[in-house]
Amino acid sequence: MASHYYYLISSLPELRSDGDMPLSYPEFLDLCSSTVSSGTYRLLKELTLNSTEGPLVKEWNQVYGAMTKELNYQRSMKLGKSYPAPSTKDYMTAQVVGSALSAKNPLEAEQIMLDYSFQQLDQLVGLHMFDDYVLFGYALKLKLLERQRSFDHDRGQAEFRRMLDVVQKRVYSL
Repeated sequence: MASHYYYLISSLPELRSDGDMPLSYPEFLDLCSSTVSSGTYRLLKELTLNSTEGPLVKEWNQVYGAMTKELNYQRSMKLGKSYPAPSTKDYMTAQVVGSALSAKNPLEAEQIMLDYSFQQLDQLVGLHMFDDYVLFGYALKLKLLERQRSFDHDRGQAEFRRMLDVVQKRVYSL
């Protein structure tokens, strides 16, 4: 898969972990449909953050899996529960996860993890230009932004208040 997508990649808007999502994943797929091979398009269409097929994707899966395992491990330790320690421990990943877990709210924690994920993808893409690695790196960043944008602060705040009311009513009824 050594295809080059000079026009496509140069025309894609920049993605930033702290910025708006300039296009949706379906819009990205529409842009790719006339440029990439049918096999590449299928991989892009089926892509998830946990996928293992495609250029860059296997490497990303290892990074994302390590972050998830470290997050589960540190959460479990914080709650006093047992959880197997990650078999390979990366100091930077452990530090980022620790920072996320000590964030003042869940949205800030997600932003810390998103920033780190973008940095990791940039490192994986490295010096590739206009090829499948760049295209799949971009697609994964879009998937991360999609996930991030699914969090709704107002809805989360309303759910928190609802749950707090339930707990308070139970406490007062004792």
